[in-house]
Amino acid sequence: MKMVRSAMKLFLALVFLGYMVLWIMTPTKLYFEHWLPEIRAKTKSTYFGRQGAIMLIYTFPILFIAAMGCIYLHLGKKQADRNVDGKVPTSGLATLKQPVIVKGPLGIVSWMELSFLTMFIVLLAWSTTSYLNGMFVNIKQMAAHSRLRVWEAKLEMSGLTLGLVGNICLAFLFFPVTRGSSVLPLVGLTSEATIKYHIWLGHIAMIMFTAHGLCYLIFWAKTEQISEVLKWDKVEVSNVAGEIALLSGLAMWATSLPKIRRKMFELFYYTHHLYILFVVFFVFHVGFSHSCIMLPSFYLFLIDRCLRFLQSQQKISLVSARILPCETVELTFSKSPELSYTPTSTLFVNVPGISKLQWHPFTITSSSKMNPNKLSIAIRSEGSWSSELYQKLSSPSPLDRFEVSVEGPYGPASTHFLRHDTLVMLSGGSGITPFISVIRELLFNASNSGDRIPQILLICAFKKSIDLTMLELLLPVSDTPVDISRLQLQIEAYVTREKEPAARENRKPLQTVWFKPSALDAPVSAILGPNSWLWLGVIISSSFVIFLLLIGILTRYYIYPIDHNSDMIYSSLARAALNMLFICIAIAMTATAAFLWNKKQNGKGMRRIQNMNTPPKTSPAAWFNNGDRELESFPHQSLLQASKIHYGERPDLKKILFGRKGTSVGVIVSGPREMRQEAAAICSSGLADNLHFESISFTW
Repeated sequence: MKMVRSAMKLFLALVFLGYMVLWIMTPTKLYFEHWLPEIRAKTKSTYFGRQGAIMLIYTFPILFIAAMGCIYLHLGKKQADRNVDGKVPTSGLATLKQPVIVKGPLGIVSWMELSFLTMFIVLLAWSTTSYLNGMFVNIKQMAAHSRLRVWEAKLEMSGLTLGLVGNICLAFLFFPVTRGSSVLPLVGLTSEATIKYHIWLGHIAMIMFTAHGLCYLIFWAKTEQISEVLKWDKVEVSNVAGEIALLSGLAMWATSLPKIRRKMFELFYYTHHLYILFVVFFVFHVGFSHSCIMLPSFYLFLIDRCLRFLQSQQKISLVSARILPCETVELTFSKSPELSYTPTSTLFVNVPGISKLQWHPFTITSSSKMNPNKLSIAIRSEGSWSSELYQKLSSPSPLDRFEVSVEGPYGPASTHFLRHDTLVMLSGGSGITPFISVIRELLFNASNSGDRIPQILLICAFKKSIDLTMLELLLPVSDTPVDISRLQLQIEAYVTREKEPAARENRKPLQTVWFKPSALDAPVSAILGPNSWLWLGVIISSSFVIFLLLIGILTRYYIYPIDHNSDMIYSSLARAALNMLFICIAIAMTATAAFLWNKKQNGKGMRRIQNMNTPPKTSPAAWFNNGDRELESFPHQSLLQASKIHYGERPDLKKILFGRKGTSVGVIVSGPREMRQEAAAICSSGLADNLHFESISFTW
């Protein structure tokens, strides 16, 4: 099986390499004068017209990789993707993953990320110079023929070049935001970890497209063709559509700037839905044939978005809410036993009672191995949405039901915690939540498997002593007793703004709210994709085949008799609209059919799951239970013995990290930017070659 997967991965890598070679050759004379005409001559068909060649070149390779990647991931799903001997990757690979830039606008960047970013910038520079060189060869003759001055002709060609180069960024823009992607896991990435790539690509694309638009505006103004601004040609480029797309992009770009995004997140969130307008009018602007260059990533994004929409329509069974004194709640949902996820996974949550449109990601604190029928997330009261949620749940009048919808979970395809001799987990505030699932997973492994478990050092910094109650989450609410002493766990908790423990008289007790079960609620079940790779592969391949059938029949029996593959008679707007409509129909048909089939299969166990979620009391008013557990009175004294609290000081990360012995020390950081940057600087300093850095960030 290992050899089969290795052969598949090598083959897919070669396909992607060929795809990138195509991008390198696209701006060259060889491609335009020889390769493309030959491909069009061989693929000329009355069923797909001129767009058939472009789909074959730019669209098919990526969709093929995505579909075959689903098979590859399915084959490896049951194979333990870890090294129980504690070995780490080769020194060269480990060095490439170490941070090289820890501060600056790009955030924390590893050598590998910097290498690929440099190669991408080189590709953009190569494409720009190649396009300009090809266009400027006969620029004087072109200017004379068009009755333009040479600089005016150069300005027009420069604007065209900027648009063409911007399309390269657009071709990769949607890969990082496809949460259930089969492409990202092939290279060991997750959507959460690659959001920064989406941001980088978005900035570069908008710089290119803005300059593209400005060049043409200046050109039209200088050549007295300002009326071109209102041009919407039947078969050629539509300027109005391009302007609408650019304005939509500018609105998204402006509201995505860090200062605006962090202070007015809702404005950023709602404005970003203009991507629909941007994509539609981009296709109208350049025509569907040329837009096939960005179709693969957007096609996979549409499939993912459709599956997420179908999952979000279900009302999820919320079993209980554990309310901590530090204004943090742990929500526990019923879960289908077939659903599995890895530690540090996230779940997107919508509470219609607060907002029907807002979705927020939260770290899963439970372990799918330890709790096969339950899934938990932790939510800290920090913003307006989470504060309102906390107020509703901690209200003195208990709630019978609480309506919730979810999307996910999403997370890495595998984890590597067992590869290290020691795990050092650094957290600040609510950044501790990803480590709760890690500790629970390792606790299960220590109790039920013979794997060697690494030593664990949890460094957690809190502002106030009341925040120490977040350590309660390390112990799950479970009928099965857990013995945390099986772990070699050491907890160093730092309270930075208090020099001694605060008085407990006014401290709220820990509370657990149990919700009344409903037959209409469903457990969190496996969305097609990360938990069902084969079904995702079926959707990708079958939907594309259906799209080809639909557009082939339309072209052959309706468009071709009118246009005869000239692209000069039939409206490009109508052609683009029909293509987009058929894509949506094909994806909606296949995704809905697959989702409903899987929902029917999962529904067989729903009744059994609902019976297991009956709360311990029969009276709804009695389901609001109070507890008085503090850090010092954990049910398992071993947790208390493993914990040491420091008041009025911050952790000395240099002393902590440089003092770790062993051949491999995994350093995972989840907290404020300053903490992540300091840890990254220490690990990349070269003073200790056994430190392997990894960052978990939910703020961009």
